[in-house]
Amino acid sequence: MKNNILGLSVLFSIVIVACSLTSENMNSIFNFSQSAKINNWKVVNDDVMGGISSSTFELNRDGDAEFKGTVSTANNGGFASVRYRFRAKDIAGKKTISIRLKGDSKPYQFRVKSKATDYYSYITTFSTLGDWETIQINLKDLYPSFRGNKLNKENFNESSIEEISFLIANKKNESFKLIIDKIEIN
Repeated sequence: MKNNILGLSVLFSIVIVACSLTSENMNSIFNFSQSAKINNWKVVNDDVMGGISSSTFELNRDGDAEFKGTVSTANNGGFASVRYRFRAKDIAGKKTISIRLKGDSKPYQFRVKSKATDYYSYITTFSTLGDWETIQINLKDLYPSFRGNKLNKENFNESSIEEISFLIANKKNESFKLIIDKIEIN
């Protein structure tokens, strides 16, 4: 009898831990750590159209992602970005994206695509304070945009996402550094 009670207690503990991990994973888009695999994160700079901006995306020694580089407006350039494509994530009933990050007091864009093959993104701009903070982005506030132009479509109202990205394009020459800890949907 004592062994049965101990066995049930252990099983119950495993179920509780598994449920909490599943719940956390359901809300996580990406959680950076020393062991995080970031090979699906791709840098896309204005050099795709002749510009000379440059950036990198890598894990720092604390296990956070660092998106950093230099934006140049030369040659009709002026942006640097990093994107993450993933299998469609069901976000039905979710209202906000939370991002724990440390910026450099510059504004950045956060972008979402419902389907990675869409030619446009839903975007918003957020400011950074220069210290660790958690920003909250309301999905319904993301508006459709293509190549810097707002489209005549409704704001984000989709039930899944397949891509997120960060972009800096402040119409000036500047260095930048954005450190990202985690991205969640609630």
